[in-house]
Amino acid sequence: MSSTNEIRRSFLDYFGKAGHAVTPSAPLVPHNDPTLMFVNAGMVPFKNVFTGLETPPAPRAASSQKCVRAGGKHNDLDNVGYTARHHTFFEMLGNFSFGDYFKEQAITHAWTLLTSEWGLPKDKLTVTVYHTDDEAAGLWKRIAGLPDDRIIRIATSDNFWSMGDTGPCGPCSEIFYDHGEHIFGGPPGSPDEDGDRFVEIWNLVFMQYEQQADGTRRDLPKPSIDTGMGIERIAAVLQGVHDNYDTDTFKALIAASESLTNVRAQGDQAASHRVIADHLRSTSFLMADGVLPSNEGRGYVLRRIMRRAMRHAHLLGASEPLMHRLVPALVSEMGQAYPELVRGQALIEEVLEREETQFRRTLDKGLKLLDEATGDLGEGGELDGEIAFRLYDTYGFPYDLTEDALRARGIGVDKAGFDAAMARQKAAARAAWKGSGEAASGEVWFDIAEREGATEFTGYTSTSGEGRVVAIVRDGAEVASAAAGEDVVVLTNQTPFYGESGGQTGDAGTMASLSGLRATVSDTSKPLGRLHAHHVRIDSGTVAVGDTVELKVDAERRDRIRANHSATHLVHAALRNRLGGHVTQKGSMVAEDRLRFDFSHPVALTGEDIAAIEAEVNAEIRANETVSIRLMTPDDAVAAGALALFGEKYGDEVRVLSMGRAGREGRNYSVELCGGTHVRATGDIGLFRIVSESAVSSGVRRIEALTGEGARRWLVGREEALKAAAGVIRATPDEVPARLAALMDERKRLEKELAEAKKALALGGGGSGGGTAAADETVAGVTFSGQVLEGLDPRELRPLLDAAKQRLGSGVATIIAVNDGKASIAAAVTDDLTARFSAVELVRAGVEALGGKGGGGRPDMAQGGGPDGSRAADALAAVKAVLAAQPAV
Repeated sequence: MSSTNEIRRSFLDYFGKAGHAVTPSAPLVPHNDPTLMFVNAGMVPFKNVFTGLETPPAPRAASSQKCVRAGGKHNDLDNVGYTARHHTFFEMLGNFSFGDYFKEQAITHAWTLLTSEWGLPKDKLTVTVYHTDDEAAGLWKRIAGLPDDRIIRIATSDNFWSMGDTGPCGPCSEIFYDHGEHIFGGPPGSPDEDGDRFVEIWNLVFMQYEQQADGTRRDLPKPSIDTGMGIERIAAVLQGVHDNYDTDTFKALIAASESLTNVRAQGDQAASHRVIADHLRSTSFLMADGVLPSNEGRGYVLRRIMRRAMRHAHLLGASEPLMHRLVPALVSEMGQAYPELVRGQALIEEVLEREETQFRRTLDKGLKLLDEATGDLGEGGELDGEIAFRLYDTYGFPYDLTEDALRARGIGVDKAGFDAAMARQKAAARAAWKGSGEAASGEVWFDIAEREGATEFTGYTSTSGEGRVVAIVRDGAEVASAAAGEDVVVLTNQTPFYGESGGQTGDAGTMASLSGLRATVSDTSKPLGRLHAHHVRIDSGTVAVGDTVELKVDAERRDRIRANHSATHLVHAALRNRLGGHVTQKGSMVAEDRLRFDFSHPVALTGEDIAAIEAEVNAEIRANETVSIRLMTPDDAVAAGALALFGEKYGDEVRVLSMGRAGREGRNYSVELCGGTHVRATGDIGLFRIVSESAVSSGVRRIEALTGEGARRWLVGREEALKAAAGVIRATPDEVPARLAALMDERKRLEKELAEAKKALALGGGGSGGGTAAADETVAGVTFSGQVLEGLDPRELRPLLDAAKQRLGSGVATIIAVNDGKASIAAAVTDDLTARFSAVELVRAGVEALGGKGGGGRPDMAQGGGPDGSRAADALAAVKAVLAAQPAV
């Protein structure tokens, strides 16, 4: 007997030796086919190779591809656990030829591997061919020696494969294994073909035609081969069992489930153990590939699978969450072949435990209410759809679980009534939204969201992928298409483009299609919080609703944004460490070239504060710790110490981002709730530099900073400026501080000498240039001294006037200082004259002449200023006019 791991290895080794490039499994989320929710066949990762969009990795390849069928048209979920061969997760072994070998070599490889390498009895194998494929029938007869009665011609589409309505297609040849007469069933094409005796183990697709839009087919210039063999089915054959769940991998998982529940996998309990084992695989692999439970899209399907398994754990009587405790058994069985399971084990266990804990509360309440609602119903009865909807809407009990829970009792559910109740709720929500004060043009987003659901965001793990256009908006209204030169908003069913939210700016990049579309995505917004809207300029070609488009985020720009976003988390933690726990985020802006972070704090940061915060953040960057992401309820996240971001709206689940080194309490340096995109490790930030700190409002401060290359360029710019300054003052950069200090001392000395000279001038000394010397004259019978000085510090006016009063003994003195075109005026009146003249009145007259208003002080000393220093002489004249207006004594 061969183990499943040995079967996988021997398949890949065989084809590797036969010149095939052994290709690792692609992730379960397809980025090259927006029509698929999950990769559901081994050829999906090679789809663009077969259609000619991509160059093949080699002329021939082989892989063991992870697949999930649990959503959309490929949905085996409800059958899992009750049949021998239905799974949500399975592995597809396949060999591929991209225009290299064709039917003869494909059939030779299949027959050689099955009978020579794996030793299957030839008399147990039967094949089918398409009814017109004489070539394949002849090859099977010649290569395998099969008689005509074991080469069965099938006329239906079961033996003709196509990629879609148009594109590559061709006949198939399926290989069946006969499990023996003791099992009911007949060979393919017979009346009893639906029995379990003859099981298909391998399908060979001969891709030799291209289906045209007009219904005709043309020969492909390079026919290709695509094969698929479910490893679970071939493992059952090679291990001598009929049921996939009796193979080694499933036996190990079921044994672990039996051990933890103390319930044997017998009778009615067998199906529950099978469901748990199968769903453990699909949920774990989906999470390892970046899918996390949510209420829409792929995340909803994941949650649905989880909850189905968790309900079966409940049926087995498990008193505590079970699923997460089975993950080590899965990793032990499959972790060597799929290392992503090992890397993601901690996250998988944590999410499963949290989901099951939460679901158990929902399940207990829902089942109790369900029992009350169906107490009077017997087998063949039907639960009212309104009640089913109330269980869903009020208590969070999903419809499919209501249906599943009642199936064992033979009770159905009024699906039409459930749908009608759901429709009424949507109509009520729509009416409430219309009355909420939103702009009328925004209703288009509601229409799209209601019709298409939320955009599936794939950008946490990728910066490129394909999407199907679901809506085009121009000038606030939906249109069917758009052409070159137009600016429109394009929405797709899935996208790697992040829509602006949570302070993070939207992604930019390109959009293209096979039909010739080339468009520039300048921004991505997020209407209603769940649609990702690409703002595009169509450079060439056209785009229409229903088109498949290739989406490419500007990866370098995204990396800069991610670095800035992650830096805001680190600076938040550093601020709290330095300034105290009162610091909370009050807003942020994360762009490609900079970041802005607003926070609560009553006073400006000191230079020492800024230096310490910078040093702390850069220390965490240098530590280069991996950034981890967990999914939790908001309450659990906050209870665990996570900080909620300002202005962010949270649903039932939140992404908890942990980064930096662990502290003494075991928590990472920064733990916050955030839905944005972030670096994989803190070292990716590169460098952090604060460039400004300022006030935003009372009690709110703002830091602006740079990271990575932007910070480096900023520092280089400062260094160049320092070198330039050093050149001006004829010093080396290291000498600049001392040289500047010396120059400032010299300046202060010269300014002091200049002030003394001006003071001497004001006191009656001679000189020229700097203004007019004091000139005494008699006005209204009193001595008047008037003077204009250029460049005099206005603060020197009062001391100079005090000296003038002493010199005059009795009189009035006025000095005007002119600086940079503006003037300051001051007047002084000796004490014996204050009864006749007021210094305030004199200054106000001068200020008015200078083009200003006001002026104030005491009767013996007053000061003011005006904007027009060129009218200083007029100001002195105005002062003398006031003096002259007083009668002489």
